[in-house]
Amino acid sequence: MSDLMDAITGLAKRRGIVFPSSEIYGGLRSSWDYGPLGVEIKNNIKRSWWRALVQGRDDIVGLDAAIIMSPRVWEASGHVDSFADPLVECHDCHRRYREDHLPDWAPGVAAATLRCPECGGRLTDPKRFNLMFKTHMGPVEEDAAAVYLRPETAQGVFADYRTVQQSSRMKIPFGIAQIGKSFRNEITPGNFIFRTREFEQMEMEYFVEPGTDEKWFEYWVEERLRWYLDLGIREEKLRLRPHEPDELAHYAKAATDVEYEFPFGWSELEGIANRTDFDLRRHQEFSGEDLTYFDQEGDRRYLPFVVEPSGGVDRAMLAFLVDAYRVEEAPKASGGTERRTVLGLHRDIAPMKVAVLPLSRNEALVPEARRVFDLVKARWMSDYDDAGSIGRRYRRQDEVGTPFCVTVDFESLEDHAVTVRERDTMTQERVPIAQLARRLEERLN
Repeated sequence: MSDLMDAITGLAKRRGIVFPSSEIYGGLRSSWDYGPLGVEIKNNIKRSWWRALVQGRDDIVGLDAAIIMSPRVWEASGHVDSFADPLVECHDCHRRYREDHLPDWAPGVAAATLRCPECGGRLTDPKRFNLMFKTHMGPVEEDAAAVYLRPETAQGVFADYRTVQQSSRMKIPFGIAQIGKSFRNEITPGNFIFRTREFEQMEMEYFVEPGTDEKWFEYWVEERLRWYLDLGIREEKLRLRPHEPDELAHYAKAATDVEYEFPFGWSELEGIANRTDFDLRRHQEFSGEDLTYFDQEGDRRYLPFVVEPSGGVDRAMLAFLVDAYRVEEAPKASGGTERRTVLGLHRDIAPMKVAVLPLSRNEALVPEARRVFDLVKARWMSDYDDAGSIGRRYRRQDEVGTPFCVTVDFESLEDHAVTVRERDTMTQERVPIAQLARRLEERLN
C-alpha cells in the first residue's frame, strides 16, 4: 500500500498538484504548497461543499470569521486548559512521539514499557502538550499580548452566533457554515496531506431545539456520507464509525466519523458531533452576554443544541486522489496496448474540465484551435496543450483527471467540427463547433 502513496505523492509533485513547501531551502516538515492544479481541486471541493450546505438550502448561511480572536474565546472553549496530546520522548535518540500513535500502543499500556520506533530506546512517561500555536499581538511580546492561531473554525461561529442569527433573521433549526484555515502544533504529522499543522476546514454548526438534537444528528450523519458518495467515492471504501462513550470529546453527547480506507488504513475523513449546548453555554458564561434564542411561537428562551459536521479540505482531497487513481491497459492507435495512468475524478472535482489540443502547431490550424479554446475557457477551467504527440497529450490529461479533450485537426478547417474524447471510456465523437458548448454542458453539468 505504501507504493500507492508513493505513486500519489509522485504524481502530485510531477503535475503541480501538491509539493513540499520551501523546498529550495530543504522544506519544512508537513508543510505543503498547492500548485496550479491543486488549487483548482481544493477550490472545487470547497465549492461543492458550499453548494451542498449553503447555496442549495435556505436554512444555512455562511461566515468568514477571523483567524486570530480574543484569547478569551479559547479559555471559554476549553482549548487553553485541555487541548493537548500525550507527548513521549526517547531517552536515547530524543525523538518525540504522540503516545497513542506508537505502533504497539493500546489503552492501558504504559509508554515506559514501549520502545522507540526509530532506535528501540526507552520512552519517557507522557506529558501533556498543548496543540495551539501561540503568538503575540502588537509590538511587545508579553503575556498580556498573547494570542493564538485558531485550532478550529467552529469557535468563530459560536462567538458570532447571536449577530449572525439576528442579522439574517434565521429561525431554529438553522446552520452557520464556514471554510477556513486552522492550525494545530501536531506532535506527529504525516501521511502526506492527511495530518498537517496548517490545514483547511469545512465546518457547519447546526443550531436546533433541545430534544430534537438526536434526530438532527442522525440526519447530518447520513447527509455527509451521501456527499462523498455523490462525488464518486467508492461505497466500499467508506464507513461510519460511532464513537464509544470513553472516546467522546468533553463537549460531545455523541459523535460519528465518516472514515475512508486510505493506503495506511481506515482513518477519519469527517466527524459529525452532537455538541449539545456546551459551547454557547461556556461563551455565555465567560462573556456575560445573553446567547439564548427566543422562540416566538413557543414564547420561551433556550440555549440551542448544536450538531456539527466537520471535515478537512486537505483530507478530502487526499481521499479523492487516492480513490480516483488507477493504472490500466489502454489500446494504442498503432495497435496493441499501453499502460495509462488515470485520475478518474468526478467532473465537479476535476481541476480542468476541458483540454483543447490542436493536432499540430501549423500556422493555419492554431487560430482555429485558439478560437475553440476561447469558447470553452469562458465557461470552464480549460487547458491548451500543443506539445508532443496527440497520444502523449491524451495521457497527460488522463493523468490529471481532465474529463474531456477536444482535438482540432485539419478537417476542422473544412467541416467546422472537432473531435471530443471522453477520459474514462476513451470514446471519440465528432461535434460541430457551433454545438460544442451545449454538448459539453450536457455532460459536465
